[in-house]
Formats: sequence, C-alpha cells, structure tokens
Amino acid sequence: MAHPSQLGFQDAASPVMEELLHFHDHALMIVFLISTLVLYIIVAMISTKLTNKYILDSQEIEIIWTILPAIILILIALPSLRILYLMDEINDPHLTIKAMGHQWYWSYEYTDYEDLGFDSYMLPTQDLTTGQFRLLEADHRMVVPIESPIRVLISAEDVLHSWTVPSLGVKMDAVPRRLNQVAFISSRPGVFYGQCSEICGANHSFMPIVVEAVPLEHFENWSSLMLEDA
Repeated sequence: MAHPSQLGFQDAASPVMEELLHFHDHALMIVFLISTLVLYIIVAMISTKLTNKYILDSQEIEIIWTILPAIILILIALPSLRILYLMDEINDPHLTIKAMGHQWYWSYEYTDYEDLGFDSYMLPTQDLTTGQFRLLEADHRMVVPIESPIRVLISAEDVLHSWTVPSLGVKMDAVPRRLNQVAFISSRPGVFYGQCSEICGANHSFMPIVVEAVPLEHFENWSSLMLEDA
C-alpha cells in the first residue's frame, strides 16, 4: 500500500515484483554513476584554465568513450530482457480467473469452478468502515491463494481498461473483443490495491481493484461459501 510522500515503489508481494525492484535499483545506480561523472567533468572544465594537449586529440580516449556506453547498455539490457521473459512465463497455473472491465466496475469469473463469479464495485465514501481506503476499497475482493501460480484472463466489455496491481507487478490492458493474460504468484498474505490505469471515461478513477491473498485453506472455505450463496 502506498503512503503519502513515498518516493519508492510499494513493497513487493510477488517474485516478479521483487525482480523489478532489484532491476530498478541496479539501473538507478548506473544512472547515478553516469550523472556523477558528467557533473565532475563539467565542473572540471569550468573551474580549470589548464588544457591537456593529449586529451584534445587522443584515439585511446575516443575508443573508451565509445566502448563504455555499449557495455553500460548491455548491463542494463540483459537483466531487463530476463525479467521481460519471466513476466510472460505462465507454467501450469493452479487457478484461472477471468477479469472483465466495464464502465465502471470489474467483474470476476473463476473459470475452474462451475458457478463462481461476481461484480466488484467501488465502495462509496459513506459506506467505508475504519481502516478502509477511500476510492480504493471494493465491495467484493478478488480472493486468491498464496504461493500458487494464478492466471488472470483480462478483457473489456465496452472501452479500453487496464488491470493493474503495483504490489504484484501486474499491469495488463483490457481490450474489447481481445483476451490478454497475465500471471502472478502472491508470496505473502495480504490485501493489495490497484486501479484502472487506462483513461476509460467519466468515472475512470472509481473502479478500484482489490486482491486479497490468503492461505489455501481459507481460500477453499471462501470459495465454498461463495458457491453456497450462489
């Protein structure tokens, strides 16, 4: 959950998000080193009146400042490609959920069950209880078991939407008449919040996503209760 004045990302709740955080820190450190070097060179050039004639025409220096950026780009590209393939990897999901975007709410269908589905609307401010978050709480949460591969099939009924949960490292566009898929594994129990990340109309800001990760035993009890109510 993000908090006011937060500068970094939310705490990771999935292995992919942990990898993304590590890559962010890796790339940011390279940016800091490059910025420091450039700043030092600028200050040195401004503050000194001396000129080194060997720097003015030096093939060795030209070779270094040609090869060094290429090495830096490789150091950034290889981890990036690795994470990109990890995010697309979907191996034997234990549970498949279909998320459908509407104006302006989400509907979820647990396709491994015969009749388990519901609509998820934002809770109005006047209905919130202590500890719930304005504009982020939904009347029905998408409940998933922890430490299990989850596949989410994402589409939309009307206009473009985007199913996004930052803590899980998940963001996928919901496109009408097209089925996209994304996978994640929740590494710890908790409630993780997201919002539609594609401008989809007047109430775009009012269709939150709430994912609740629980132990497998609790998930089975929840699914049994939902099927009984259905």
